[in-house]
Amino acid sequence: MYAIVKTGGKQYRVEQGQTLLVERLPVDEGATVSLQTLMIRGEGDAMAFEASELSKAKVEAKVLAHERGPKLRIAKFKPKRGYRRRTGHRQPLSRIEVTSVALAGGKAAPAKAEAVAKPAAEAKPAAVKKPAAAKKPAAAKKPAGETTAAAKKPAAAKKPAADKPAAEKED
Repeated sequence: MYAIVKTGGKQYRVEQGQTLLVERLPVDEGATVSLQTLMIRGEGDAMAFEASELSKAKVEAKVLAHERGPKLRIAKFKPKRGYRRRTGHRQPLSRIEVTSVALAGGKAAPAKAEAVAKPAAEAKPAAVKKPAAAKKPAAAKKPAGETTAAAKKPAAAKKPAADKPAAEKED
């Protein structure tokens, strides 16, 4: 069972037991928050994405910690004007763990033992390597005795120089 939730102007696909970084939430660490559900998919064909069904769906998460993102450097420069500005920015973030994903009937998704046991970095599938492209066979080399048609062509004959009187030298 998974759900698509919206928080901080972004959408995330979440499952029970998953941890993720979202925009800073205005609650203390350890508090439980309810996330806005856009779509929820249960076992089999059970799916809800209409407003009437989503009002009954519930996705809750626990705030694990408040963090700050990586430092971003911003540099402004205008040539020939002596204008240089350098600033930085670190985005405030919250690390949350999804505690429950419940469909309209109030059924919570069973906790996946393997998803909880593995850290988030290991839960991602490994990249699949593409098979190497088969090399094209090399062009067949011609025997040394044969020459190409361009090589058989006789060189252009030079035209004889026109008989012009040589420039007279003065002594």
